[in-house]
Amino acid sequence: MHSQYRRTTRTTRRSARRLTSLGIAAALGAGLLSGCAGDGGSTAGNGKTEVTVGLFGTFGFKEAGLYDEYERLHPDVVIKENVTAQNADYYPALLNHLTAGAGLQDIQAVEVGNIKEVATLQADKFVDLSDAAGVKKENWLDWKWEQATTEDGKVIGLGTDTGPMAVCYRKDLFEKAGLPTDREKVSDLWADDWAKYVDAGETYAENAPSGTSFMDSAAGLYNGAVSSYAERYYDESGELVYQDSEAVETSWDLSMRAAEGKLSAKLQQFTPAWDQAYANGDFATVVCPAWMLGYIESKAGKKNADTWDVADAPRPGNWGGSFLAVPENAKNREEAVKLAAWLTAPEQQAKLFQKRGSFPSSQAAFALPEVEEATHAYYGDAPTGKIFTEAAKGVPVQILGPKDQIVAETLAEGIRQVEQQGKSPEEGWDSAVKSIDNALG
Repeated sequence: MHSQYRRTTRTTRRSARRLTSLGIAAALGAGLLSGCAGDGGSTAGNGKTEVTVGLFGTFGFKEAGLYDEYERLHPDVVIKENVTAQNADYYPALLNHLTAGAGLQDIQAVEVGNIKEVATLQADKFVDLSDAAGVKKENWLDWKWEQATTEDGKVIGLGTDTGPMAVCYRKDLFEKAGLPTDREKVSDLWADDWAKYVDAGETYAENAPSGTSFMDSAAGLYNGAVSSYAERYYDESGELVYQDSEAVETSWDLSMRAAEGKLSAKLQQFTPAWDQAYANGDFATVVCPAWMLGYIESKAGKKNADTWDVADAPRPGNWGGSFLAVPENAKNREEAVKLAAWLTAPEQQAKLFQKRGSFPSSQAAFALPEVEEATHAYYGDAPTGKIFTEAAKGVPVQILGPKDQIVAETLAEGIRQVEQQGKSPEEGWDSAVKSIDNALG
């Protein structure tokens, strides 16, 4: 393969397949983080069995009332949730606890970017949930079930949510730029090809409303495009192949085209500047998984209600999603398995989508009314249930590697160097490769 933005000579390296993680050394030195500081509980003071759940961020179980419902159904159980704000802090601490064999909660969440490493290197430390009561493989999307399955068929985590992608767009800005505003016609603009999404951006730029850009960030485009491929950073043999990956090359080149074509607002996602840009109406599109809808609404605010809509992504892809795992040495392992199975059952996943916007990984939940009939008033009553269901069904079974998250985040930083700092595409790529080499040893 050849590209004007890629080095002609590339090298590949086999994954060391050993326990490493960004920040792990610091975590080991700092000791146990507060989110996972205590051992799993055994018995609460009132005689009830206390099941502890270790999470990062907001999963929504508590907020959607699922813990309360479970405790009503099981009066002898009380649930205690321990949350670390960021997975960047949570995951190194989890690895630390697994190594030490202490400090683990009865249930531990695992983010999709880390699930392969856990399934490859830590599988013996988790319960096989494939035959747990109430767990049926056919309830889950095939690709979601596969992500937490080891080579010998052990399932070390039950999928919670997924992040099937769409493109959220500003109808008012599209109209001013002479583009269609109907969601089906917008979807047709870039159907089946992320390059057509960039084409639409170039058309937008010709008549862009003053002070606006077509997309929020070139890194966001890269993430959407690369997520629509089965093979990205590793091949089926476990080889680290990102430097020779069609997915990476194509997606990188598209992001460079957007950055150099000034189609992007040059923003870094999940920063105050990005948040403010929603409120200001500074960009017309953003690649948005289901869980981002609520985020956009909260940042764009009431004044922008019904200016946003939701169109299909050019190709199905997934961004985000997690799993619930039960450590082998959990103090209340039996009760933890029951709770994990219940929280990830189709009915609970549908409720979580209805109340919190977390899209189910359970395909059995798709036919439930909370999902199938779902619309979103903020986005012009867009049929979000149907849009994201179709996207989820089309997501490829991705080949995951133990260091996917590091590679993805480092490539995104290379894109930002081009987009925000004015580096050339070659400089951004070389910088990312050097950083990945340093991180993976």
